[in-house]
Amino acid sequence: MKKWILLACAILSEVTGSLSLKAALGHPGWYALVVAGFFCAFMFLALVLRERVPLGVAYGIWGASGVALTAILSTLIYGEPLTPIMVGGIVLIILGVLTIELGSQRAARQRQAAS
Repeated sequence: MKKWILLACAILSEVTGSLSLKAALGHPGWYALVVAGFFCAFMFLALVLRERVPLGVAYGIWGASGVALTAILSTLIYGEPLTPIMVGGIVLIILGVLTIELGSQRAARQRQAAS
């Protein structure tokens, strides 16, 4: 459970940094939150890896979830468009992340069976 909480923190930190980057264009004070957000994102991601989550799984979930959440929140916060094609892309991202996670679990079971 700890690894998933750390991964959620990494995702939220990265999304915070990304959304703050847009805000910083008009108000440079937001750059402090950009730096803090990305610093925390990588710190939490490193902690996730220490919990023995495979890199491909951790990075895939982190990156894909960050993209999807940033797209959705930028629509709500900044009024940016979210077209049907973009929604389709978010669905594909989610399916891709699930596929990576399921493949990782299968590989782990095969390794255990071979041991």
